[in-house]
Amino acid sequence: MGFFSDNLLEGKVALITGGSRGLGRSMALGLAEAGADIAIASRKLESCEATAHEVESLGRKAMPYACHVGHWDELEGLIDAVYECFGRLDVLINNAGVMPTGHVHEEADEVTRRQVEINVLGVIFGTKIALQRMLPRRRGHIINTASLAGELPVPGLATYCGTKFAVIGFTEAARQEYRRSGVNLSTVRPTFTNTELVSGTSGAKGMRNAEPQEIARATAALIERPQPFVRVTRVAGTMVAAMKFVPGRVATQLGSMLGTDTVFLDRVDNEARRAYLERIERS
Repeated sequence: MGFFSDNLLEGKVALITGGSRGLGRSMALGLAEAGADIAIASRKLESCEATAHEVESLGRKAMPYACHVGHWDELEGLIDAVYECFGRLDVLINNAGVMPTGHVHEEADEVTRRQVEINVLGVIFGTKIALQRMLPRRRGHIINTASLAGELPVPGLATYCGTKFAVIGFTEAARQEYRRSGVNLSTVRPTFTNTELVSGTSGAKGMRNAEPQEIARATAALIERPQPFVRVTRVAGTMVAAMKFVPGRVATQLGSMLGTDTVFLDRVDNEARRAYLERIERS
């Protein structure tokens, strides 16, 4: 069963960056089940092609494309290719992102730059290019994958948190700017999710990680009924929202109780995380 009722996305075209693995792959397959044709982008064409074959097995048209979302010309080429292939773009999901962990003073400059290029510039560039195409039609939806770490800082993820704070601020400002344009802008704000991003980490004590399919369903719900944002999971989202009204000292103590002050520092299994880190170093 698809994520939507009555094949709501029948005839629609969705582009998903970071769409070949993990969360992006779950989104691609879920939206294809709902009737959409899917463009899948990531750095490696082979992995895009593998997900494209899965989409095609569901009876939908798929377009794999390799690009670096932090480079304007490559991202513009991607969106041009979507229009050449499908003739339109109805939904853009800026999902590509990387998440190194560790002490910020030990973070290599290139690692910092890579996070900003992919997590921030990829979102801003993608949003700008899509708006240029969608505004004349007065329809379309841009969904930017943020994180609850973009609302509540997490030690060991300083740069990543900064990039996700940026995604939320950028998207909300743009959403208000274009609120009467017919083009919707939203953010999805997941908790720690069981993909490669959290490999080698144990999560917060007493709280479960989200599954990629949950985030994909939440994204689908945003397309069906546009809202400014959605937090996933419900429990984690409620806690993060409540923490904004808690004194800083109490919030710090709660973080210690949940282990979030060490989960991306002292409690990381770097060997288990090695394959992911090596892959994003080549991104």
